[in-house]
Amino acid sequence: MVGADPGPAFEITFDGRPVAALPGQSVAAALWAAGILAWRTTRGRGRPRGAFCGIGQCHDCLATVNGTPNRRACLLPAAPGDAVTTQEGSGRADLAA
Repeated sequence: MVGADPGPAFEITFDGRPVAALPGQSVAAALWAAGILAWRTTRGRGRPRGAFCGIGQCHDCLATVNGTPNRRACLLPAAPGDAVTTQEGSGRADLAA
């Protein structure tokens, strides 16, 4: 038995819904643990995307976190009170679709 004790869980939100996260967990890991597999849509066809590579190389995991678009959820440590929202397309209104 390993006996890992990461510390008490805290709350982040995804599109306004509460999601539990643990200290040291990435935003993507917290979303996955809550059964949320997609948090972005593609620019062209609006297809759902979530984490793919898990190491920040593919950019499929981009999310809007605390109002800032294009954050790599697989690399970003979750912090108490983080507000994650579904990112549509590029996440920036000034970019063409």
